[in-house]
Amino acid sequence: MSDFNCRNNVTCTGLAFIGSLIIGVIGAILRITAVITVTPAFLWVVFGVAVAFLILTLLISAFSDKEARASCPAALSAVLAGILGSILTSVILLGVTFVATSIVGALIVGALAFFFSFMLSTIACYTKCLA
Repeated sequence: MSDFNCRNNVTCTGLAFIGSLIIGVIGAILRITAVITVTPAFLWVVFGVAVAFLILTLLISAFSDKEARASCPAALSAVLAGILGSILTSVILLGVTFVATSIVGALIVGALAFFFSFMLSTIACYTKCLA
């Protein structure tokens, strides 16, 4: 149900992964060159959005019928991976401050950008699958 094209070559979650990977690499490059900064307010917003989507996803999964849940397990697992990755990377960045040109900091910011965009795009895939 989460197939994107008629040949079934690329799924919606596959496209979400590829797009999110590109966004994560761009985010890491922008962070290592100090073009962007990641403020604690942004990290708290990411954390709050991820927790809200986790609660919403669990409620939707609990109250949807069994057939709808069984038809798209890959989309649900991708949503949960994006949510948990967003929560984990935002907590890491909230707990540790990195220098502007730190490679480790840039990699974690890239991971945050990847997981956040992956979460948002796979939620769209999961909604499409349930509908």
